[in-house]
Amino acid sequence: MNVLNPYVRQFLVGWITVLDSVPDIDMLGFLPDFLDGLFNMLSDSSPEIRQQADSALSEFLQEIKNSPSVDYGRMAEILVQRAASPDEFTRLTAITWINEFVKLGGDQLVPYYADILGAILPCISDKEEKIRVVARETNEELRSIKSDPAETFDVGAILYIARRQLDSEWEATRIEALHWISTLLDRHRAEVLCFLNDIFDTLLKALSDSSDEVVLLVLDIHACIARDPQHFRQLIVFLVHNFRVDHSLLERRGALIIRRLCVLLDAERVYRGLSTILEGEADLDFACIMVQALNLILLTSSELSVLRELLKQSLVNAAGKDLFVSLYASWCHSPMAILSLCLLAQAYQHASAVIQSLVEEDINVKFLVQLDKLIRLLETPIFAYLRLQLLEPGRYIWLLKALYGLLMLLPQQSAAFKILRTRLKTVPSHSFNGDQLKRASSGNPYSQILHYSGSQITEDGNVRQDNGNLQNGINFASRLQQFVQMQRQHRMLEKSQEQSQARSSSTLSKEGPEAEESRGPQTSDSNLPPSRSSRRGLG
Repeated sequence: MNVLNPYVRQFLVGWITVLDSVPDIDMLGFLPDFLDGLFNMLSDSSPEIRQQADSALSEFLQEIKNSPSVDYGRMAEILVQRAASPDEFTRLTAITWINEFVKLGGDQLVPYYADILGAILPCISDKEEKIRVVARETNEELRSIKSDPAETFDVGAILYIARRQLDSEWEATRIEALHWISTLLDRHRAEVLCFLNDIFDTLLKALSDSSDEVVLLVLDIHACIARDPQHFRQLIVFLVHNFRVDHSLLERRGALIIRRLCVLLDAERVYRGLSTILEGEADLDFACIMVQALNLILLTSSELSVLRELLKQSLVNAAGKDLFVSLYASWCHSPMAILSLCLLAQAYQHASAVIQSLVEEDINVKFLVQLDKLIRLLETPIFAYLRLQLLEPGRYIWLLKALYGLLMLLPQQSAAFKILRTRLKTVPSHSFNGDQLKRASSGNPYSQILHYSGSQITEDGNVRQDNGNLQNGINFASRLQQFVQMQRQHRMLEKSQEQSQARSSSTLSKEGPEAEESRGPQTSDSNLPPSRSSRRGLG
């Protein structure tokens, strides 16, 4: 059957056709022996041989449909190999046969499901439309068959094929591979979780896929796995690790990944988990970037509206307080994130204290860029409640002081300065109270808390019974200290980085002693008065 001579091939196909036409001879029993040879002839250079082989195969396929007993297993192995043929017509014929086998074979094909799937998935992205259509139909037919792992159904083999196809260059194939993993999770969760270590890294890498649809499907699978607490923790840890080693992933996919997980796994659970990990993050630069990204998602995403409403109740609600405290420790990595959190939680007095605690090194270009974003966010519907509170400046005196504090940190020529100044100009002045202004005039809101018969001024200007710096159980003085200490660590890191850069640059710029001597003696001008031009430069 493997002889290439066209006359021999014609002779063999002729004999096979004649023998098949004899009623007393059951050629289906011998079909696995010469099926591969017939498929090989489909790519022959002679049109006549291709037509004869196709005709013989069509006749055999019709007999298989009408036969009660067929050995599907041996033939399935041949078809799987031929489905990867470089010849287009051979691939189409093979995938058509596989389609019929899946419909007819039933339980006989269970041991070959993984091999068949390995043949189907690449064909789903075939350049020939006919092949794509048949491959998709076969794929759906195969997925609709529900098999029990106890009945020789190999979950591990199917997962291996699906994982391997996630590296395919074709988006459609990757999507169908993910659908298979999702289907197996739904039907055989326990068995899939046994192979979790084999597929977890591949699923994490798929989060960097160029296709949004692929990323969303991967997140659905991750969320399904993370229903168990131990797997949830593993997902969050690995996710943070991926963001750390690949900052471009955080920039390109961070918002999509976090928002989708918040929908699938509960936003509060996701944010608490991320905050716990970032609180102890050793890479301070990454922690700052990550917290800023999480803060921006929190302030802008519709998926997190429930979380924002909960934070607004931080000073009056136990659940809101717990969430505020949980986020605060990691949000300390970024001054702007802390200020946003305080404004969201309506902890305006603490926001003012945070602003007052900032030192010269904190107010750099990165800080001003983040501050610009915050000022623009204050004009969005998310902070509409805050702008409405400005109608009662006497009641929300700490809010006013916090906003004026931000205004004083902005360069006057910046767009953010003009936006905030314009907003503050609209604040009505008739509702100010002299005593309240005096209360807010302290540089440190926690150093001079006024007491009226054992009562304390709250964030909204009202008087209530409380002890020390506690509001709804939140010790804002200790929180401020926590923020100050974290910022001190960031400043120390920046100084060490600057020193190391200075050392490396000085090493590169050092010149040999001969070059120094060749310049000759130079007059030191350190004791000379500065020239007019140098004075202008300093100015």
